[in-house]
Amino acid sequence: MVFPIAKLASLAIKQLSKPVARYAKEGAKRSEFFKRYVCMPPAQLYHWMEVKLKMRILGLGKTKPGSVAPLNEQMATELGAEMLESIVFMVGVLTLYAEYWRQSRNTQIKEDSQNERLKELEEKLLDLQVVTEKQDMQIRHLSRLLAGFGPTHQVTQDSNQTVRQPGK
Repeated sequence: MVFPIAKLASLAIKQLSKPVARYAKEGAKRSEFFKRYVCMPPAQLYHWMEVKLKMRILGLGKTKPGSVAPLNEQMATELGAEMLESIVFMVGVLTLYAEYWRQSRNTQIKEDSQNERLKELEEKLLDLQVVTEKQDMQIRHLSRLLAGFGPTHQVTQDSNQTVRQPGK
């Protein structure tokens, strides 16, 4: 049950992040500040790191800081907007995961509380069973004692002692 919901939520977040990327691209076209300071720097950094990593993997040695050609303005803006979309998507997924974790933690706490309460009730029930058995034994003992005071025994009211009548 959780997996389909998570998959559906992930898809919803991805769909919601696309308008953010579109807005970022439009914002970069309209605002020079947004383009220069929000979209382009992360895109250029990503491009530089990607080229540097590929060069190392291919065994072409270390790259010098100025040896990687920067992306042109349009490509950097588009890449930056796509990176912004990915960031929005990751924030949405992390938010979804945090909410799922919080709900599962609350459910676990509630279950633990219920289990503890059930355990306490079971202990009280056992205590009551022991008391009931003890009282039942006392009642049986008293019943046997009273059965011994049949017609052959008589209790005098003055001394509260049992006196056995002769011949009976």
